[in-house]
Amino acid sequence: MTSYIDTHVHLNADQYEEDLQEVIDRALQANVEKMIVIGFDRKTIERAMKLVDEYDFIYAVIGWHPVDAIDCTDEALEWIEMLAKHPKVVGIGETGLDYYWDKSPKDIQEYWFRKQIQLAQKCNLPIIIHNREATGDVVRILREENAASVGGIMHCYGGSVETARECIAMNFMISLGGPVTFKNARQPKEVAKEIPLEHLLIETDAPYLAPHPYRGKRNEPCFVPLVAEEIARLKELPVEHVAKATTENAKRFFKICD
Repeated sequence: MTSYIDTHVHLNADQYEEDLQEVIDRALQANVEKMIVIGFDRKTIERAMKLVDEYDFIYAVIGWHPVDAIDCTDEALEWIEMLAKHPKVVGIGETGLDYYWDKSPKDIQEYWFRKQIQLAQKCNLPIIIHNREATGDVVRILREENAASVGGIMHCYGGSVETARECIAMNFMISLGGPVTFKNARQPKEVAKEIPLEHLLIETDAPYLAPHPYRGKRNEPCFVPLVAEEIARLKELPVEHVAKATTENAKRFFKICD
């Protein structure tokens, strides 16, 4: 049976408050066998921890989002460090830099980004990277902080093939989401074609960034097969091949057993 892992989903978002169980059921019916829920502030981290205890096929990544870096504290990172001891916490993040939204000054984003790379190293967990309009600085900081020692994921990657290769050389996986299905998404399509399957993961980032033909609507983890289908089309491979490879990649990367 073809199965999938959604490596980045926000089932802890307010958008699912009314129908979370139905969303989860639709994902399972679409053969999405495991989901990695991202907690990126106090409220969403608390919800993520609740979900991993309620569902055996849900895992968590916890950290502090760069847009909200201005609200981060040493106490918050100590709390994340304590929660990261849970066996179903499989990564730190999403963290990184976001120069699109201006809620948090760049220097504050950078400070907490570095702190979370150091936390990931302390916890021996991979780090999940959010990057929006900040590629040069993100790659520089990953290099300066020796993030290769734990590796990580470039989440919802939208950069160039060349930068993807730089990240892969630093022990990072490249994760593609809904935008790879958009007609005008030149760079994600090039990455899907050029980057070998062993370095790729798939995700939805739901409820955001729904793939074609659902663009603009609420995204759900049941749509992750559409991402795999587009990668398969671009690589001229059977979708089962892409599903199997990305599922195995995710299990190996997150050290998840069946």
